[in-house]
Amino acid sequence: MTTVTGTLVALDRYPVKSLAGESLRTARLDRRGLGGDRTHLLEFEHKSGWKRLSAREAPRMLEWRASYPDHPDAALDPDDPPLAWVAGGNGGDGRRWDDPALPRALSESLGRPVRLARDLGGRPDLVDSVLLTTEATRRAVEASLGRPVDLRRFRTNFHVVLDAAAFAEESWEGGRLRVGAAEFEVLHPCERCAIPTRDPDDPTAHKWGELLRWLFREHRGLFGINARALGPAEVRVGDLVRVDFTD
Repeated sequence: MTTVTGTLVALDRYPVKSLAGESLRTARLDRRGLGGDRTHLLEFEHKSGWKRLSAREAPRMLEWRASYPDHPDAALDPDDPPLAWVAGGNGGDGRRWDDPALPRALSESLGRPVRLARDLGGRPDLVDSVLLTTEATRRAVEASLGRPVDLRRFRTNFHVVLDAAAFAEESWEGGRLRVGAAEFEVLHPCERCAIPTRDPDDPTAHKWGELLRWLFREHRGLFGINARALGPAEVRVGDLVRVDFTD
């Protein structure tokens, strides 16, 4: 058994799937993941029904930001997530999810009719999970490609600094993770889609295709690792992180 340790240095939640999210100091979680994470989504009409819309189809989604201003940090109850607030990339106070003007504002921005939906169970790409990334891996990609790598591209929940080499997380599958008082089973590394190629500050600009090509060429497209909480807990930035796994 091998053990690596470190510190949780960033904690992020995304109230609306594919929109920018909010940075936290503390958060409550359960087996579904971080409370309030991806509990809202946009849908568009597709063929004979409605389909979930993502930034792959509508990059301007990344210009919009969602948050829970009335339930910051661990004040949010995972069993009762409130309605999110959504603000456009040009700032402003934003609108609450039930504001009748919000669907029209989003539709005009994204260039297609959308409707708003909620799923209190959350809609991460992998059901009932959180995504963890490491600073060593981020820095290794940055050094190899010779330009800054903004962590926001990867939409991580937990970002950690560990006494481990870059991409060491690829060998953690089946292990156990502890972040403060929270315990997790480690699932599998995360294979990335095209969304990280979009600049989070200018998603309609030319895509950084070499980022994804490099990840697939050097690491099978992997960046970060998925984990599932074993029960309710509270985490906070600065918590001790420990990973136990079999080489």
